[in-house]
Amino acid sequence: MNNTNMSWLNGLPKVELHLHLEGSLEPELMFSLAKRNRVGIPFDSIQAVKEAYQFNNLQDFLDIYYQGANVLLVEQDFYDLTWAYLLKCKEQNVIHVEPFFDPQTHTERGVAFKTVINGITRALDDGASKLAISSELILCFLRHLPQSSAFSTLEQAMPFLDQIKAVGLDSSELGNPPEKFSEVFSRARELGLLTVAHAGEEGPAEFIATAIDDLQVSRIDHGVNAFHDEALLQRLITTQMPLTVCPLSNTKLKVFDNMAEHTILKMLERGVCVTVNSDDPAYFGGYMTENFMALVEALDLSQQQALRLVENSINASFVSAQAKSKMMEKLQTYQ
Repeated sequence: MNNTNMSWLNGLPKVELHLHLEGSLEPELMFSLAKRNRVGIPFDSIQAVKEAYQFNNLQDFLDIYYQGANVLLVEQDFYDLTWAYLLKCKEQNVIHVEPFFDPQTHTERGVAFKTVINGITRALDDGASKLAISSELILCFLRHLPQSSAFSTLEQAMPFLDQIKAVGLDSSELGNPPEKFSEVFSRARELGLLTVAHAGEEGPAEFIATAIDDLQVSRIDHGVNAFHDEALLQRLITTQMPLTVCPLSNTKLKVFDNMAEHTILKMLERGVCVTVNSDDPAYFGGYMTENFMALVEALDLSQQQALRLVENSINASFVSAQAKSKMMEKLQTYQ
C-alpha cells in the first residue's frame, strides 16, 4: 500500500464518463419504487437482492439488471434514480458526469420516451444548480435488439436532441458486432450527435477497431481487450482515443479473475488515454472512489497516476475547452 488513501481519493475532483443510470439502482431504492408502483420483483428482501448480485459473466448481470429496471415507471422514478446517483457523486467529489440511459429498456415495457428523459434531465439540471455537478447525457442503443429498434428510438429522441450529447451502444457484446449499427450511428452523426460504443469488454479487440472505423466513435467504452493486440494498442496511443475503463465491473464480470490482473495501469504507463469509471455501481460494489481504491489495493496506484487518470477523463469529456480548463484548475489546486 502506498500513501494514496481513501480520504485523499474521495476528495480528488473526479469526472465519470461511463455510468449506466439504470445500473445505479441500489437495492433499497428498487424496493422503495417497487412498493410505490406496486410492481412485483423476484426478491423478498434487500439482502436477497444483494445476494443475487453475483455474476459469472455479462449476461448473468444483464438478466438481473433488466429485472431491476421494471420498477421504473413514471417520471419521478427516473428523477429519483438519477438524483440518488448525483448525491453519491457529491459525496465523492465527482464534479462532472456523462451518464448513459437505455430508453429501449423502458419503451419496450410501454414507458414513454419522454417520461424517461424528462425525469433524468430534471435531476441533472438540479445537479448542476444545487450540487455544482455538470453533465452531458448519452442515449445508448441495446445491441441485442435489431437496428430497426435503434432507429425507432432515435426517432423518439428527435424532440429532445438538445438534451442529448451523444449516442452509445451497450448490452450483450458477443454476437452483436458494432457494424450491426452502422446506419443508425451514421444517422445520429448527421443529426449532430457524438458517438461512443462499448467494445472489447467480452468481445474481441477487432470490435474496438470496428467501432472506431465504422461507427466513428469519440470514445471506446471498456476497451480492455486492446491490450492483447499490439497494433491496436499503438493506434490508441497515437490517436489518444480514450478508453472508459471500469475496474470493479471488469473483475465482477470475470473479464479479469482478480484486480491484480487488471491491465489499466500498464496501459496508462504505455500512454493509452485510459480513464476510471464505475459502470453499474449498485451491482458491482462501488462508485468512483471505490474503483480508484481497488486500484490502490491491488495495483499500488500512486497519487501521480490517479491524477493522470483524472486528467485523461477531463480531456476525454464532451465539454467545451473552457469547461475543461476550469476542471483542470480544480485538479491542480487539489494537488
